[in-house]
Amino acid sequence: MLYTETTYCRSTGISGDDEFFIRKNSIELGRLCSISSQADVYWPPHKRVRISAPFLFRETDFEHNQQPSINDLPGECIFEIFKRLPSGRERSLCACVSKRWLRLLSSIRKGEYGSSKVVKENIDSVSYAIETISSDENGGYLTRCLEGKKATDVRLAAVAVGTSGRGGLGKLSIRGSNSSCGVTNFGLSSIARGCPSLKSLSLWNVPHVGDVGLYEIAKECHLLEKLDLCQCPAVSSKGLIAIAENCLNLTALSIESCPKIGNESLQAVGKLCPKLQSISIKDCPLVGDHGVASLFSLASSVLSKVKLEGLKISDFSLSVIGYYGKSVTNLMLSGLRNVSEKGFWVMGNAQGLQKLVSLMITSCRGLTDVSLEAMGKGCANLKQMCLRSCRFVSDDGLLAFSKSQGSLECLQLEECNKVTQSGIIGFLSNCGLKSLALVKCMGIRDISLDTPLSSPCNSLKSLSVKNCPGFGTASLAMVGNLCPQLQHVDLSGLYGITDAGLLPLLESCREGLAKVNLSGCLNLTDEIVLALTRLHGGTLELLNLDGCRRITDASLVAVADNCVFLSDLDVSRCAISDSGVAALSHAEQLNLQVVSFSGCLGVSNKSMPFLKQLGKTLVGLNLQHCNSISARTVELLVESLWRCDILF
Repeated sequence: MLYTETTYCRSTGISGDDEFFIRKNSIELGRLCSISSQADVYWPPHKRVRISAPFLFRETDFEHNQQPSINDLPGECIFEIFKRLPSGRERSLCACVSKRWLRLLSSIRKGEYGSSKVVKENIDSVSYAIETISSDENGGYLTRCLEGKKATDVRLAAVAVGTSGRGGLGKLSIRGSNSSCGVTNFGLSSIARGCPSLKSLSLWNVPHVGDVGLYEIAKECHLLEKLDLCQCPAVSSKGLIAIAENCLNLTALSIESCPKIGNESLQAVGKLCPKLQSISIKDCPLVGDHGVASLFSLASSVLSKVKLEGLKISDFSLSVIGYYGKSVTNLMLSGLRNVSEKGFWVMGNAQGLQKLVSLMITSCRGLTDVSLEAMGKGCANLKQMCLRSCRFVSDDGLLAFSKSQGSLECLQLEECNKVTQSGIIGFLSNCGLKSLALVKCMGIRDISLDTPLSSPCNSLKSLSVKNCPGFGTASLAMVGNLCPQLQHVDLSGLYGITDAGLLPLLESCREGLAKVNLSGCLNLTDEIVLALTRLHGGTLELLNLDGCRRITDASLVAVADNCVFLSDLDVSRCAISDSGVAALSHAEQLNLQVVSFSGCLGVSNKSMPFLKQLGKTLVGLNLQHCNSISARTVELLVESLWRCDILF
């Protein structure tokens, strides 16, 4: 039966006055309910319909009213159509239609676009502007970063399609992954097919990306230069070997917490990547002596930056580094529990680290006084050294190192509790240091020296002593006499020092202090700030008094009167009020750029005009935890000081 118009019907299967309509119009699809595969039934929503028997109609009754759609085409046909789109703009527009179209577009390799002869002829005849866009597609200038919930396969597919016509994707970072629909091999494959210009890839905490995804990257992205893999449990040595075999331009490789990556992959990287300059390996249980030794023996010609942390390597690996690390300039070793004193001693005496400039050793039991002396003899051009949690290094090791090492400029000791004041004095006397940093060294205590101090260390320009509770008045006086050319002083966390102890140091600095950090020095008062601004106001550029709760408005008045070049001032959690802010705003020669009043409860809404005056030169203003300032005042300041970044 054919229905050419809306037909009204009754049936014994419907009781009372219930009615239903049979419609052929496809526009009413939103209100149709399918009773069977062969009929569409409509009824008004005001009354339920009870149906006791189905009503069957043939599909052919409605076929002549259905509208054809491009989605009716098989995926292969749409795929071929998309391959012939002339530019990235058209591809991006098509990708916005549906996820199906996006998936089809992301499955096309960039080299497959415009593959037909007709399309190539049409592309040659388009305008010059489009030709210019096409010529820039392989540049690889764009950077994309997906974090957390935003890291999904759909977003990666969109990035692959969208960046192809806008300069090409050069750097991609994925931080974390969506728990329900996170990044998988499919998303990484989309990037590989659509972004052959990729030069830097960083994958952090992506458990569903494995060797298949890296296979695609290796197959398509031959320009890859930097690869960073962190917490990728599904990636094994096979994926990294594929990268090594196809990405010959690889210059930097970082691997962290990848339990399936082992020695064979490092051997392939050392053999097949002749441009490798930087390698970082951390917490990879399958990496051992064989992998590290193969890497250095095969890639030693250009490898300059090395970081090995938390690995199960032994003395053998360090001896190989000592012999073959002829191009290494930066070396970081941390948590190498299986390395003994012999390993460090051989690495130093091998005389292969002649180009080493920066050395950092953390929590390595094998570093002792004997091995430290050998390192000093074998690293003739060492400029910077940092020792952290090296509990077997004492004053004797420092003195022996300083006698054999004449090029060191910067030394940082952190949690080296066997080092005392005598070792520091001896080191400064023998070595021309420019910068010295002591952090949490509990062995340093104020002592009275029986012997007179040696010749002053005029080369030391920067001194940082943080959280060393034994560093007190006597130590400050000693530093003042021994280092008269200081320009940068950081004494943060030394809550025991007083005005009387710090004053001799300030008076002995002849060149003029430029940066002073006294944060956390609870016993300092306005008197020391007055002396500081009087002695060094003409050179002071940075002053940090965070947490010095005895500092008041008098210090700000002294700063306003004496400091000409001061650009960074931090008086957070000090006893500052509106009067101090007013004094700063009235200083004619002061050109502050960054000011922090965080936690200053005495600063209120009355400071608003003074803050506006200061804001003429400010680029940063911190008003966090200033409870006496209302939100409305901050809003007005934001409107007025639109160039200044205000934290509240």
